[in-house]
Amino acid sequence: MIIRSLTFKWMAILLVTSLVGVALVGLFAYRTTVSGYDKLRVDQARTTFVSDVTTYYEAHKSWDGVQPWLRSNHTGNGPQLFALADTQGSIVAGFGPFHDTDHMTTEQIEQGTAIIINGERVGTALLATPPPNLDPREQSYINNTNQALLIGAIGAGSMALLIGILLSRQFLRPLTELTSAIRAMKQGDLNQQVQVRTRDELGDLALTFNQMSAQIHRVNQQRQQMTADIAHDLRTPLMVITGYLEALRDGTLAPTPERFEAMNVEALQLKRLVEDLRTLSLADAGELKLVYQSVQAGDLLAQVKKSFEPLADEHKVALKVDVQQGLPNLRIDPERMIQVIANLVTNALRYTPVGGTVTLQARQNKDNIQLAINDTGAGIPADKLPNIFERFYRIEESRYQSQGESGLGLAIAKSIVEAHHGTIAAESAVGVGTSIIITLQPTTA
Repeated sequence: MIIRSLTFKWMAILLVTSLVGVALVGLFAYRTTVSGYDKLRVDQARTTFVSDVTTYYEAHKSWDGVQPWLRSNHTGNGPQLFALADTQGSIVAGFGPFHDTDHMTTEQIEQGTAIIINGERVGTALLATPPPNLDPREQSYINNTNQALLIGAIGAGSMALLIGILLSRQFLRPLTELTSAIRAMKQGDLNQQVQVRTRDELGDLALTFNQMSAQIHRVNQQRQQMTADIAHDLRTPLMVITGYLEALRDGTLAPTPERFEAMNVEALQLKRLVEDLRTLSLADAGELKLVYQSVQAGDLLAQVKKSFEPLADEHKVALKVDVQQGLPNLRIDPERMIQVIANLVTNALRYTPVGGTVTLQARQNKDNIQLAINDTGAGIPADKLPNIFERFYRIEESRYQSQGESGLGLAIAKSIVEAHHGTIAAESAVGVGTSIIITLQPTTA
């Protein structure tokens, strides 16, 4: 119904445009033709009149008797349209509104046609009446012109309809394909792509639709994967806890501090997962509460270093801070940003071998401040690097599960940084190390 409606509108526009154009051309052509005929007849009548009165004046050396002579002599030369005035502006041959007793003003004389003999003005011809109606031959010509214009209008309208039918299929084909693709998405098939046929607005529409469909399909896959991962991560600790509780209830296991500690560890894992999911949901909704303060980047990194020095010593990894002097303050929520950096340092320590180094760095980059966590660890393969900030993405599935990680840490870090209107990116080389770079605006920016 929509496509038919657009086709009808398209053909109606072409038809109306053609008919209006032909009608305007016909109107202007008719007016121009009639006006041209009138001007031609006036010019012919003027030429005849001036020639006649000039001949009369040359023969009589005055205008005496010119009035009766014109009435008797001019009838055979077509209709008389002009009156005649002498050099003083007095009417010597009246006609129409001009009478023999009238005296013309200088302005009226200037509007007339001068009668010149031997370089001297001897009189003035004044247009007295408009030309008479067209004669039968002239009227026939005008009628034929109008008929030709009418035929042209009918032909133009027919061609407009034909062109509209032919072009509507070509122009509206992208809309037809888009409609079919949208209906398929409505039925649940989200991965739809339409052919981009042109580089105009319809081509832009098709390209935008393809990008939107691909993004929706990708997000839907991520959502399905995330749901499965959440269910898996919740099920594992719940199975451990419920297994211990059932065994304790049935008396098959004796209650010991070690068993209660095992249940407590699993419960804490559940709590961390729920807190991580809550943080992500608040960030997605734009409701992540941030308490902004002016903070020195060096103080922020020093605080993180102090917190992680025992863990770094345990891993036998050197933990260093490298801060450029004279950096402006950052306008951030320090608790949230410490949460981000702590998560990144935890990952860096996990993948840095004994004897390696993790460096917390702060540098100014143009108008921004960059915080970097650099390690000399195993590095991330190039094919996996673009995905590390996705939710539940795990480079080494078994290692994450064995260490109780949810796979949400980097996704949370990305959400918190973006809530600060900053960016986070990763650079890595296998066997060399990884750098996570956070770019933030200083308070003076």
